[in-house]
Amino acid sequence: MVLRTQWSASDQNTNGGAYPLSHKIETNRARAGVTDVPAKSHLISTAVCAAALFCLVLGIPACSSHTQTGEQAPEPSAAGPTKSSTSVIWNELLQKTPFPHTAPLPPQVPTVLDGTYTKFDPKKTPPVPCRRCPDYVPEGGIWKLHLSKGVFRIFHEFTGWRSIGSFVVEKNRVQLFNDPTCMEVTGSYIWTLETGRLMMQVIEDECAIGLRAKNLMKLPWMSCQPPSMEAGFSGHWDKPPGCD
Repeated sequence: MVLRTQWSASDQNTNGGAYPLSHKIETNRARAGVTDVPAKSHLISTAVCAAALFCLVLGIPACSSHTQTGEQAPEPSAAGPTKSSTSVIWNELLQKTPFPHTAPLPPQVPTVLDGTYTKFDPKKTPPVPCRRCPDYVPEGGIWKLHLSKGVFRIFHEFTGWRSIGSFVVEKNRVQLFNDPTCMEVTGSYIWTLETGRLMMQVIEDECAIGLRAKNLMKLPWMSCQPPSMEAGFSGHWDKPPGCD
């Protein structure tokens, strides 16, 4: 494009003097639609798109505000959450129901495994504070497992981590599915329940790169069900840690 710089009668100002050359050039550039800088909105859109593409390619978790995994509580302090806060989280979890991610929800009928179980992991190393911790990491402290009519709920008191899903029992086998931490994975286990001790032996479970199986099998789960009605009424029994 050639910019016109020659003078004409119209280039005179009202006092008869000529406009400066720079003014004339800028005027012709404006008429031709030439601009030196992009529009502000265009710059913002370009920056946003570039940032989104960068996060998508590198898979940076911080670029996402929502994940399809187990629920994370705020980063724990050195002393851990208070007893009242863990009770609130646990009671809220008991009110929730799974979402049928990959399979229909099982019928709401009692199973032989129904009940609340706990275990105490003596691991003394405190959890490392992290923005997005791995799911099912077998950290130290009290873990709770609640099985009821085809719904399993699991909770770690110290970190506040929890998850929920579906389960079905067939003879001595139990299957876990619809877990938001691994929606497309079905875990299969052999279970035994003797004298209030639930043991899980994995057949196949790739959930959370195998951490779910490692967690469930690490220690026996102790039943919170009293051994007898008399013990339940009197409270004279060895109640496992974490049983309310």
